[in-house]
Amino acid sequence: ILLLNRLAMAAEPPRQAEGASEATLPLVEQPLDLIRLSLEERIFVKLRSERELRGKLHAYDHHLNMVMSDIEETVTTLEVDEETYEEIYRTSKRNIPLMFVRGDGVVLVSPPSKAS
Repeated sequence: ILLLNRLAMAAEPPRQAEGASEATLPLVEQPLDLIRLSLEERIFVKLRSERELRGKLHAYDHHLNMVMSDIEETVTTLEVDEETYEEIYRTSKRNIPLMFVRGDGVVLVSPPSKAS
């Protein structure tokens, strides 16, 4: 139900600060407003366990559970060479068409950058 309420709220046009012109950004009053403004846009999500996601955000709730599509997942692993004890970082990437992201694993959400 909360997810549906958020989706209904997302359908409303974003509010602007009083006296603001059309060229200014919509008003962000609470942290989740920034995520609301990123609906249907590509975002960057950093997860626990050195995982990163880049994809299109379709829905979210107050727990930061998210539904995303067209995702590129990057996983970074650390390996230690047994002979030289050298740390070797390896990254692997994969594409995922649709994903539900559980909010308790989310560390950071970055909205899309706006070109000025």
